[in-house]
Amino acid sequence: MKLFNVVFLILFVVAACLQYNDPDPYLWIPIYLYGAFLCYRALQNKFDRWLLLVGMAFYATYAIYIFFQPHGVLSWVGEHDAESITNSMQAKQPWIETTREFGGLVILLAVVTTDYFWLRRRPRIAGG
Repeated sequence: MKLFNVVFLILFVVAACLQYNDPDPYLWIPIYLYGAFLCYRALQNKFDRWLLLVGMAFYATYAIYIFFQPHGVLSWVGEHDAESITNSMQAKQPWIETTREFGGLVILLAVVTTDYFWLRRRPRIAGG
């Protein structure tokens, strides 16, 4: 699990840096940095139950919102035949941007949920 958290810590920091040119960096930079912070805490074997639960709840809620919003993932699949979201780094269509955002949220949710259940079973470090 140490390697798992090192890899995702680095990936989430890089993802946060790449959000600089995003239309809404004020939203996505903190989203990715929060995931990186939780990975950092997991590396320290710290079970921050409420921080992990807040992350899980936020990522899941926002992913559901993006899935169903107009020009969201459901629109991408149903109305636009799931056109490629990887042809260009510039998202020219709104459903491509929201589908990519949904993918990031799903990855964040999977990592934070994995850490939650892994850390919950681990013995606590004194003082942590």
